[in-house]
Amino acid sequence: MKTYIVGGAVRDALLGFPVQDRDFVVVGATPEDMLAKGFLPVGKDFPVFLHPKTHEEYALARTERKTAAGYKGFVFHTDAEVTLEQDLIRRDLSINAMAQDDDGNIIDPYGGLQDLENRIFRHVSMAFCEDPVRILRLARFAARFATPPKDFSVAAETTALMQSMVTAGEVDALVAERVWQEISRGLMEARPSRMFEVLRSCGALQRLLPELDILWTIPAANHASKAEQLMSLLDAAAQTGQPLTTRYAVLLHDLVAVKTDGQVAAAQEKQRMPLADAISQRLKVPAECRDLAVMLAREHLRIKDAGSLSAAEVIDLLGRCDAYRKPQRFHELLNATACLYAQADTAYAPQTRLSKALEVALQVNGGEIASLHVDSPAQIPVAIRAARIAALEAKNS
Repeated sequence: MKTYIVGGAVRDALLGFPVQDRDFVVVGATPEDMLAKGFLPVGKDFPVFLHPKTHEEYALARTERKTAAGYKGFVFHTDAEVTLEQDLIRRDLSINAMAQDDDGNIIDPYGGLQDLENRIFRHVSMAFCEDPVRILRLARFAARFATPPKDFSVAAETTALMQSMVTAGEVDALVAERVWQEISRGLMEARPSRMFEVLRSCGALQRLLPELDILWTIPAANHASKAEQLMSLLDAAAQTGQPLTTRYAVLLHDLVAVKTDGQVAAAQEKQRMPLADAISQRLKVPAECRDLAVMLAREHLRIKDAGSLSAAEVIDLLGRCDAYRKPQRFHELLNATACLYAQADTAYAPQTRLSKALEVALQVNGGEIASLHVDSPAQIPVAIRAARIAALEAKNS
């Protein structure tokens, strides 16, 4: 019975990245052997055990056999005779198919060290094409490892294999929750644009997010395409450490695929919000991500022009955004808008103006006003709105 550290922990240590979690593979053991040593069983699909002291995961070396379409269509086989090389060859990429023994020696049967040095993503075997999630994982790795001295590239044969998987409909078998899990993780990496570029290079983006894919064909000022303009904004949001809600909202704020000269017609502008909502529903994203994305798509142009809004228009904007009940989310909306229009290291004037406007509006005592209209409740919201407008006008005078 021998144990090895495998996968991401080995890769990240060699790249100089912090190692968050360690995964272990056990060769030459049975479930009974693990139980006898005090390990706790936790695996459902195949035997995985928790170390009795460290609680790290130890999996028995295994092989896999594809039995159905999608990422769940596998049968796993564990046996004391399964070798380390047999376990590693079922992994996705050569850089993830390395192991380290107790003495610190690297076992690299599939060229992972060379691919790390050359910064190349290369599939280990044809087993890669049996799990469409691996396309998403590879794209996410591209976003994560987009650091100096150069980005990782995808081996030509791996791109071709992914293209064949897309053509075969493997990506279509992915459930929305799994797609969102990988995309959300990729959005939180160093350079999210790389994830979408890799997905587009193999045709997967057209299947998963066709509304984004088509933007590469739409020209934009100072950029080769509207998509490149959007990717630049998304990467800038990542570089400033924005949360997932903001990065997702930036991604969806304007996916209208219309060629314009900068002046978007009102009919086209109205497409932004339903498009952001439809994509969020399709991917089954969390409510906090969906709500901010929909709100940013609807309001970002008005927020940008906040300096020209009347007091009444500002109060109505606050009302539409439910800022009185959820001021924190409104501040997130302002921050997301700043990601679209603010210059680096520069205070964004609309953000300051609308934040102060909300402070003024919140000081209006709605309960006191409501008590004056107990006989005409329909007048209460009208009176409160009027009071907020008056307070803001007085503050601005």
